Amino acid sequence: MSFPLQRYADDHVRTVDTMTAALLFAAFLFGSEISVPGTRRPDAMGATMALAAVSAAALLWQRSRPRAAVAVTALGAAGAATLGHLLTPLLLGPLMLALYRLAVASDRRTAHLSFLAALALLVAAALLLDPLDHPWQLDTLSPAACLLLPVAAGNATRLRGAYLEAVQARAEYAERSREEEARHRVAEERMRIARELHDVVAHHLALANAQAGTAAHLSHTHPAQARRILTDLTGTTSSALREMKATVTLLRQADDPHAPLAPSPGLGQLTELTDGFGSAGLAVHVSTEGRPRPLSPGVDLTAYRIVQEALTNVAEHAFAEAARVRLRYGEDQLTITVTDDGTGRATAGAPEPGPGFGLIGMRERARSVGGALQAGHRQGGGFEVTTRLPLHPTAPHHQERTP
Repeated sequence: MSFPLQRYADDHVRTVDTMTAALLFAAFLFGSEISVPGTRRPDAMGATMALAAVSAAALLWQRSRPRAAVAVTALGAAGAATLGHLLTPLLLGPLMLALYRLAVASDRRTAHLSFLAALALLVAAALLLDPLDHPWQLDTLSPAACLLLPVAAGNATRLRGAYLEAVQARAEYAERSREEEARHRVAEERMRIARELHDVVAHHLALANAQAGTAAHLSHTHPAQARRILTDLTGTTSSALREMKATVTLLRQADDPHAPLAPSPGLGQLTELTDGFGSAGLAVHVSTEGRPRPLSPGVDLTAYRIVQEALTNVAEHAFAEAARVRLRYGEDQLTITVTDDGTGRATAGAPEPGPGFGLIGMRERARSVGGALQAGHRQGGGFEVTTRLPLHPTAPHHQERTP
């Protein structure tokens, strides 16, 4: 029942204020008839009705001009006290409502000052100008209690409204934060998939191009070796298709029954990776220092992709005949070094060296797991890529030494 009444009051503010003013006008007149037993009632009906009308009319502007409404209703109540009327809650009704509206619409200091000013005016009028000499308790304590109640209720209503607004603001901020976080995660996932596609496509296309160029170069002089390279080229393209399919399928829905369950590549497939470059004319030597230990899936994939991208850059741009991959396991990190001699010649159909995003992608991959990457030319010729990756990015150091 309270909700329909509240909606009606919100939709018909002027009507509600007019009805309230009329009721308090009647209450003012009824309260003026109350007197202390044994004392006569004041004989000033006309003046009392005029004060009641002025106080009730002031309530029509209680929302737009609450301070003026308090001032007018306080003067009306004080005027009634000078006529000899007892300051009852019924007679103080217009002033009480005006103080409530002021406490809701303004700050606490304004409400308290208005309360004290109105109370001082009423007490002074009742004690100094009351022709019937009512007991001082009725002229002081009664109006103080009557006026304090609406001020306290108005302050509580205002604080509750401010609290609800703050809660709503926090909820809206949290919702916006969740949406921004979701968009950020989507952007990160898109970047990760784009990086995977770049690594897969760039590696396999560069390797296939090198194999095809080498086969074309040897087709007349060493046909058997050319046929073997072409056979390896078929395996390279098949592997490229499989990895591209596995990467692109990440864009499907989670409940897609055709989504592959193959694990991501890692350093365990390093031999297959280097064999592919060997068929393209690039001899890759792999050495391991320290005791190999299992890596987390993220670090394992990052290490594999960095080695893959570094060797792809060697095959595509360096014109090298040999490359070396060194894996050094330390106490808390894995150091990967990929070097080349940079002394080879370009094969037929090989692309010209040019700017790309290989080094940028490798650095981003290393940083994504808490590592770092350095790359640059060697003093004796060739190029070197050094990557340092944490063995267990989320594990304490004492757990990293467990066999």
